[in-house]
Amino acid sequence: MTLLDKAKVAAEKAKVAAEKGMQQGQAKLDAIQAKRRADALLHQLGAAYYAQQRHGGSQDAVDTALAALDSHAAEHGSVDTSGEPPAAS
Repeated sequence: MTLLDKAKVAAEKAKVAAEKGMQQGQAKLDAIQAKRRADALLHQLGAAYYAQQRHGGSQDAVDTALAALDSHAAEHGSVDTSGEPPAAS
């Protein structure tokens, strides 16, 4: 194997490793964005429920918030309702 062939193999391995790293980074970013969206939807639900219970808000606002949260959960998996901050990684 010539030096040029070795360089080509090394370059290909580096390319594959870089692509794998990019995919893992994108997956982590997608997960973080989904978590933030779920947190925002939970906040909206809480606000709608509070408004309904304390200020005569409508049941429709609560139902709309629940439907949005259900839709998000169907697309991204279960929603963390523990209220705990995410663990540092």
